[in-house]
Amino acid sequence: MQSELNRALGDTLYRAAVVPVLTLETAEDGVEVARALARGGLDLIEVTLRTPAALEAIRAIRAEVPQARVGAGTVLTPEQAQEAIAAGARFIVSPGMTPRLIEAAQAWSVPFLPGAVTASEAMALSDLGYRCLKFFPAEPAGGIRALKALAAPLAEITFCPTGGIDPGNARDYLRLDNVVAIGGSWVAPREAVIEREWRTITALAEEAAALRRRG
Repeated sequence: MQSELNRALGDTLYRAAVVPVLTLETAEDGVEVARALARGGLDLIEVTLRTPAALEAIRAIRAEVPQARVGAGTVLTPEQAQEAIAAGARFIVSPGMTPRLIEAAQAWSVPFLPGAVTASEAMALSDLGYRCLKFFPAEPAGGIRALKALAAPLAEITFCPTGGIDPGNARDYLRLDNVVAIGGSWVAPREAVIEREWRTITALAEEAAALRRRG
């Protein structure tokens, strides 16, 4: 079940290319940011479960921004995943993997993107049917050089790197054959959210959407 869902998520990520990663203080902010991102061409977003408002933000985005496809990130336990799915998350992202998460994910109706940064972690997840993985924290873990090194021995595994990616290196990541998409917070900077500069976020989304692969 999850192997098929994970494969489908990989295809979705490839078409999206850039996934905004949001840490939100209020549900209202989530709705406005999601609208601004969608206007700029980015409708696949990840809301991290790092704030008390995260679940309510996911719920509000699902209700008020139907064009947005919102998932939950920084999911560390099966209980968090269940809460996120109940709130309307359409996919689940974890910075790593645990036996409990892997076991619980088999019953989920939405795709799971577990994280890996070493060959051993990626191989273990591949054995369980996960061929599309999060690579976090991307830059501290070796970034582009690390992903290039993993590509040859792990040719069937693809990654969505997140952590330290910005407009200066985004295109270089997307040139890698084993990268389906990149995640990042630069598309919706905290300062722009605080100042409610929705036009700024839309403009950044338009620039990021221009990185989308053609063909």
